[in-house]
Amino acid sequence: MSKSNQRNTLHQVQTNALLRGLGLTSAGMRMSARLGFYSLENMFVFGEQRHAQRRQMLAEQARILVDELGQLKGSVMKMGQILALYGDYFLLPPEVVDVLRTLQDDSPPLAWPALEAVLYAELGADRLNELEVDREPLAAASLGQVHRALRRSDGRELCIKIQYPGVAESIDSDLNSIGALLLFSNLLPTSFISLPELMSEVREMLHREVDYRQELDAVRHFRRLLADDDRYRVPEPFPEYSTQRVLTLSYEPGMTVDGPEVQALSQARRNRLAEAGLDLFLREFFEWGLVQTDPHFGNYRVQLDPNQGQDRLVLLDFGAVQQFSPTFLHAYHAMVRAAFRHDKTPLRQAVVALGFLPASASTLTLDRVADMCFLIVEPFEDPRSPGAGLPWRNERGEYRWGASDLPQRVALAASRASLSLSFRLPPREFLFLHRKLGGVFVFAAELDAELVARPLLQRYMHEPSGDSPAAPHSTLTPATNPALQDRGASGLQPLQ
Repeated sequence: MSKSNQRNTLHQVQTNALLRGLGLTSAGMRMSARLGFYSLENMFVFGEQRHAQRRQMLAEQARILVDELGQLKGSVMKMGQILALYGDYFLLPPEVVDVLRTLQDDSPPLAWPALEAVLYAELGADRLNELEVDREPLAAASLGQVHRALRRSDGRELCIKIQYPGVAESIDSDLNSIGALLLFSNLLPTSFISLPELMSEVREMLHREVDYRQELDAVRHFRRLLADDDRYRVPEPFPEYSTQRVLTLSYEPGMTVDGPEVQALSQARRNRLAEAGLDLFLREFFEWGLVQTDPHFGNYRVQLDPNQGQDRLVLLDFGAVQQFSPTFLHAYHAMVRAAFRHDKTPLRQAVVALGFLPASASTLTLDRVADMCFLIVEPFEDPRSPGAGLPWRNERGEYRWGASDLPQRVALAASRASLSLSFRLPPREFLFLHRKLGGVFVFAAELDAELVARPLLQRYMHEPSGDSPAAPHSTLTPATNPALQDRGASGLQPLQ
């Protein structure tokens, strides 16, 4: 744990609903006072100066909110993270999004005594005495934190994820409080009319995430799916040390993706790691319909092959696994296929089917969304095509992920598309999926990979490797895909 986090260690998480609400109310009062001060200060300020000062004010508002959310942890902190995700989709000023993003990795840990009490309550003294648990956390997040442990009987190294006390019980009251706060904080644009729907979606998601038994099932499931692929390592679950609020897995050593050991690997080895990350995402989406949607670097480790052969990706977190509906999969597969072929007619149809736009939307609006989709598949373009991703391809036609500014260009295209009055908030499934896709891109960029990724996507779309497109492939369903059939036994529940 860093010295900074040691200084900021929380000794307890407030679990009383009234007091948690008062904490958010206090933050709201400070934000309201800051807004009033800004209004008076800028009464006679106009033009660019007024715009710049408003941006500064919004960033300060967001910082007040983030400070409070980080202290309360739980669902309010998770809500801040979700707002950062939605902020990428035209809802929040970039200054606010930048501050909210710090909630991903700037969370103070909770002191050991509070977590030890959870372990005793969940496992019992006899079972807990079988383990020697390190009091210093490996990681601290919004809903819980991870500690390393040793099984005394055989020396087996374990990782224990412990849920913060009171997190599950405070979800509903927390979201009611933060919903009220967001309404008068001035952080949301006046056009944002989907807050109740968003809160409902987050509520449903959080109630799933705080049940660690579901994550245990997800670990088991992914472990079966990837058992024969030596590019990946899924930790072994230990159900005897797992409950609704405690999850215990095997400790899997490895290097961080952005650490010096991985960064110093040869270009070929970094390319293979990036390809493994991309291939996993495509399998999750096209074959399984089951995607781990929280792709930040803390959820991955790299186990280096001493013989410089097949390095392995260690997959560490399965709390944010999303099962996508067949309806969404059908429409999204069609959209990807159309974007891949640069065919605007079926792409427009898929965009309407996904709910981005009504069928009555103008051709200009539809074309703007289509252009955004064409950008997203840029790394998968045929390197032989004129202007295919240049200047982000090397002399061999490989896409240079680290050199590309694709995320920024996609964000700009998305902003242009959202200017239309016809544009709707993307469905939540799209947002979580895009979060994973963005994470995969950042993963490949961090490795400074140089890849021709087109054959990978062709394989999953059942496209031929030649120039002519194949006949449309029907979307995989539980009836046709054994991996999807197996999900029923995993205990994972589909999105509603």
